[in-house]
Amino acid sequence: MSTRARSRLSTYARMPERAWQAIAGNSPPTAPIGLRAQRGGMDDLTAHAALGLALRIGASMLAVGASAADVTATVLRVAAGYGLAHCQVDVTFTSITVSYDREDAVPLTAMRTVRTSRTDYTRLQGITALARAVGGGGLDVEEAHRRLDGIVSAPSTYRRTVSALGWAGVAGSVGFLLGGGWLEALIAALTTALIEQVLRVLNRRSLPSFFQQAAGAALATGVAVLLLAWDVDVRTSLVVAAGIVVLLAGLSLVGAAQDAISGFPVTAAARAFEVVTLTAGIVVGIAGVLDVAQRAGIPMDVVDASPSTVPFAVGLAASTGIAGGWSLACHARPRAVVLAAVAGALAWTTSWAAGGLGAGPALASGVAAVVLGFCGELLTDRLRIPPQLVAVCGIVPLLPGLAIYRGLFAIVVEADIEGGLTALVGAAAIGLALAAGVTLGEYLGRPISARRDRYDERVRRRALTAD
Repeated sequence: MSTRARSRLSTYARMPERAWQAIAGNSPPTAPIGLRAQRGGMDDLTAHAALGLALRIGASMLAVGASAADVTATVLRVAAGYGLAHCQVDVTFTSITVSYDREDAVPLTAMRTVRTSRTDYTRLQGITALARAVGGGGLDVEEAHRRLDGIVSAPSTYRRTVSALGWAGVAGSVGFLLGGGWLEALIAALTTALIEQVLRVLNRRSLPSFFQQAAGAALATGVAVLLLAWDVDVRTSLVVAAGIVVLLAGLSLVGAAQDAISGFPVTAAARAFEVVTLTAGIVVGIAGVLDVAQRAGIPMDVVDASPSTVPFAVGLAASTGIAGGWSLACHARPRAVVLAAVAGALAWTTSWAAGGLGAGPALASGVAAVVLGFCGELLTDRLRIPPQLVAVCGIVPLLPGLAIYRGLFAIVVEADIEGGLTALVGAAAIGLALAAGVTLGEYLGRPISARRDRYDERVRRRALTAD
């Protein structure tokens, strides 16, 4: 074979290799897989103490209302503060597992069960501040444990009477927001205070939350039926709607959306299923009482009222009272209560402006939620207040309590299944718009906020797909 022929064959043989080089990637992998274990550098006793502290902080945060992403980032930050870098954290709705893989010793893995609790912004603020101090270094493990003991075992921020006033203030303000007068607001406040006391007793008796929600909704509807039976001149549907808003506000719909978008599908599914279950309890309670009232021949109706028909000044004041009352009921400190009230006013103003521009209820609520999430991400770190406070308290005035009652009333009393389902679907759309809007606003504000560090970014990237 001639030299020219051999050169041509060699060129043809190299063509597949050149073609592969033209299309082969040269960037890092889409995700790190099978990272090597790190050298421990500390004794087992210290490592166990640090791991236990990280687990306790994470479980405490999850119990008082923090999102799975924030819990994971905090656990990573606390563990790294004591030299446990590159830990693996798994957060579910009821447990937290942390694993620290060491090259020169047996891997450490610990799990802690989460005890569910009511939202408590004061405790959440204290736990978050402690985690930041640990992450900054200079805080001994035992001292951190003692401080955490003090935070989680401290007495409630307010007496029960103050919390009850917060619940009553939420319901009374909802009555004004839906167009009611002083009588409707007063009855709604008293009814909600009664519901709160009944739920507290049922909770002490360990009654499942589904039946607690059903009992609360049945009590609110039952009061309305009694008022009609006694010929009291009051718009009873507003009383029921106020009670529904208070029951809905305690659900973790925003947390479920945040977990789903942040890459925690298991926790998100658990939260979402809990929301569906507890909402079903509300539906069962209302539907049962409405059916009894219909069979008893008590005439009932639903007023055609919505926040968009209320004068702007009344809606602004009522929204401020709703958000402030809700934060007070959730044990927020006075400064945080003021901030929550401002968030409620901002949400109402934004929704009112969006509605004036032609947006529907769901879109207007979503826009308001985006603004709340954005502002919460920017301001809360500077004010040392949990970002959930602004978002969750701010959207309470926009919850669709009257729409849910109208839909159930149409199905049970008027036998209008199509109209009732339409109202319920509209209420669900508003709820989803609020949850997704808050999450989107937080993501938009994150590049500007100074609160995030490399642990937050590590957690957020699990929801992304790299190029």
